[in-house]
Amino acid sequence: MRFQFLKENQKKYNVKKACKILKISRSGFYDYLHRRKSKRLIENEALAEITLEVFKENEGRYGSRRIQQVLQHRNIKVNEKRVSRIMSGQGLIAKGAKKPYRYYPNRTQYEERENILNRVFTANEKNKIWVGDITYIPTRHGFLYLAVFIDIFSRKVTGWSMDTKIKDSLVMSAFYQAAGREHPEEGLVVHTDRGSQYTSQRFQALLLRYGCRQSMSRKGNPYDNAVMESFYRTLKKRACSGCQL
Repeated sequence: MRFQFLKENQKKYNVKKACKILKISRSGFYDYLHRRKSKRLIENEALAEITLEVFKENEGRYGSRRIQQVLQHRNIKVNEKRVSRIMSGQGLIAKGAKKPYRYYPNRTQYEERENILNRVFTANEKNKIWVGDITYIPTRHGFLYLAVFIDIFSRKVTGWSMDTKIKDSLVMSAFYQAAGREHPEEGLVVHTDRGSQYTSQRFQALLLRYGCRQSMSRKGNPYDNAVMESFYRTLKKRACSGCQL
């Protein structure tokens, strides 16, 4: 992984310094550069090109299963799991594709919060109701987690934060940014799901400090936060049709 990263970015960095920072030997790196590619790697590179071609031909609507079927019709024998891995490595996600929603019981004790919104996603003025949620962003080097808060009145992103770890500090950073920009008055309703990041004592204490009222979706019901679900769906579709991260 470190050899490959340096290979892709060796024009940007001094190789000697980069090897020292990455804790790899220069001789090992240069050996990696001149190493012959394995048969499997050559096949994967060829499959990646064909997979990307099929993906673009179908305007990004084909997932791994349908692309595997297209390849089979072209007499290219490859299983769906391999196609899925190759697509993941390229950051290719079919339009409209999303993981099925699963409810995982929260085993930690926390004070129950009322669903104040009750699916009424309207407000008379800005900074009266914010909704928030977390999603994942696939990249070439793994997943990043994105936390966002949106104002119901203007549909403006008031604050966001991104990290490789999905902890309560992620949503706290997003809220701090939003509060610093908007300076909401006391009584602001902050609606989220019941994820552990939002039920943590630190996040609830933060809302209390700013005089906010916390609202939560019902257990296992993503439609109670439909604004955020819609926002992330649109975000991922546009990211898919644009450049890879």
